[in-house]
Amino acid sequence: MSQVNSSGTVTSPQIQAGPGRPLLLLAGPCVLESEEMGWHIAAEMSTICRELGISYVFKASFDKANRTSLDSFRGPGLDKGLRVLARIREGLGVPVVSDVHEVSQVSRAAEVLDILQIPAFLCRQTDLLVAAARTGRTVNIKKGQFVAPWDMKYAVDKVRGAGGRQILLTERGSSFGYNNLVVDMRALPVMRGLGCPVIFDATHSVQLPGGAGGSSGGQREFIAPLARAAMAVGIDGLFMEVHPEPAKALCDGPNSWPLDRVAALLRQLLAIRAAVGEVVDA
Repeated sequence: MSQVNSSGTVTSPQIQAGPGRPLLLLAGPCVLESEEMGWHIAAEMSTICRELGISYVFKASFDKANRTSLDSFRGPGLDKGLRVLARIREGLGVPVVSDVHEVSQVSRAAEVLDILQIPAFLCRQTDLLVAAARTGRTVNIKKGQFVAPWDMKYAVDKVRGAGGRQILLTERGSSFGYNNLVVDMRALPVMRGLGCPVIFDATHSVQLPGGAGGSSGGQREFIAPLARAAMAVGIDGLFMEVHPEPAKALCDGPNSWPLDRVAALLRQLLAIRAAVGEVVDA
């Protein structure tokens, strides 16, 4: 197991994360359902985070290539999706993040995205990690449900070996039998010990993968408790899927947090962060 040391930092012009920096929040719908909805969520979240002193990044997938069923909604695709994200980025002045699933998407995505996100299922894909690193953009690697936290060292090494220096690591739960995930809070300080800011994905961590037949289920009632626990353990950022009407979301509705309840939860989490103070490693 990796020794737990002080976390590193990300200090690109658009993204700041790490000790002594504001909480970083990556939040938005699972997938871009429409440009209008994307603008609405990004604008609301931007206002909330500005008032609370949180560093905000709008997240949404232009193509959710790992949906359970062939018939599941995947999003607008690379071309249209990046155009929408570019307009939101420029119009609202907020950084944006989205998933890249193939090496062929990386260079195009890097023209728009401030953070290139490596999906959990692909966190060991060497060519994808290397391609993302070579763009010079911040790379957010989501820990695979099948990967031990200390073994994320090898994903980090691949990015660093290709010249990448701005790296975020995201915890999103581990497989616990079939159709279920569990969060081992020890993973947060372990991954911080790899010298990267650590993000806690509070919404995918309550997902029930494939648990709703042809789609994934979720347990929204555990989002807030897990987020509170992660904040107390010590994290640099939070990842959340938010939606105005989760019951009508075209992707991951059962594990999305209602937009009108975001501010109240964030205030509670910031209070915990302030009470805990700077995390002191053992």
